[in-house]
Amino acid sequence: MHLTMRLTMRLRAATSLDLGVATVERAVRERMRSSGAGIDYDPQPGTPEFDALVDLVVVPESWILRDPAVFATALRFVQARLLTRPGQQVRVLSLPCAGGEEPYSLAMLLARAGVGPEHCRIDAFDVSHAAIARARAGRYTRNAFRGDDQGLRARFFTEDGDDHVLGAEPRAYVAFAQANLFDVDPAVTGTYDLVFCRNLLIYFDLATQQQAAARLAALLADDGLLLAGYAEAPALCRHGFAPRTPHDTFALRKHGRGAADVRRPPARPAAQVPPAAPAAPAPPRDLLAEAKAHADAGRLAEAQETCRALLAVHADDAEAWFLLGLTAECAGRPREAEDAWRRCVYLDPEHYEALCALALLAEQRGDLALGAGLRERAARVHARRGRQHA
Repeated sequence: MHLTMRLTMRLRAATSLDLGVATVERAVRERMRSSGAGIDYDPQPGTPEFDALVDLVVVPESWILRDPAVFATALRFVQARLLTRPGQQVRVLSLPCAGGEEPYSLAMLLARAGVGPEHCRIDAFDVSHAAIARARAGRYTRNAFRGDDQGLRARFFTEDGDDHVLGAEPRAYVAFAQANLFDVDPAVTGTYDLVFCRNLLIYFDLATQQQAAARLAALLADDGLLLAGYAEAPALCRHGFAPRTPHDTFALRKHGRGAADVRRPPARPAAQVPPAAPAAPAPPRDLLAEAKAHADAGRLAEAQETCRALLAVHADDAEAWFLLGLTAECAGRPREAEDAWRRCVYLDPEHYEALCALALLAEQRGDLALGAGLRERAARVHARRGRQHA
């Protein structure tokens, strides 16, 4: 146990993650089996074995175009920035970048929109050496395309056996490096117009969350945009950030700064058509898609109403309960959010996002033990998913 505690402290210092002893014990046992090490196993920072241990305790799973609404917001922001600041390159930060899925997703959308790498540059960092190696290789399995509904695989990848290899065009936008958030010094890198930092703060304790928010604020330009994970946006809003608009659920700006210009092009006038016959009630999964569309557009009341309409028919829809909790949290009703998320986890004990959201709520009210337990559960779910899709 003494060795495990020592390695836990060492890994926390290297990753800034609030790692539990049980997580470290599992990683140590796996590395000892893989390497054939004995009871003297005690890897030191900076060695390949320590890097391999780090790779087992971080959670680098992602996929192409994960949360399409986030990338649509990012693309509009870059395009608006270029219009208002012609000739000035837009700088983007992606951290953590996992295996490159996030920065490459934006790069592909930029390439398809005709925004060249000379106009937008993406710096991508991750604490995992293995994740950075995968990102530089640009080689993905079919599982990486579960969120691709825009044909990016067909346009930008070539098949190589069971793998798909990214072409040169999107690679030109991105520079990868191994680092954690606190290694990235704004005095060295400068500030960024757009920052992706999603699903990182959920692994930090409360003090580190506050430090992370301060570092993100230092890295973000005063009129820049931060794209956060749904479950961690409320924590960031407690430490110097605010929603871009009163209804945003993931796009944040520095508190007190003017909102970033991400306006949509004006809609075309609707054609005059004869009145349609009354529509039949939407199927349950259509209602869920409708609720998500409302939430992504910041229409929280409409999203909540649609979720409740779905739950009136299918009270066991875990995803609807999660979305209902999200709308409640964004509207400043944490108790209602917690009730909904607990119902979600009751129906789906491995609902990763709901577990993360409950962990944050528990820690914010001072129940650190419950928060740590929920984050441990979330980490185990994420690790199992990674093994299933490997």
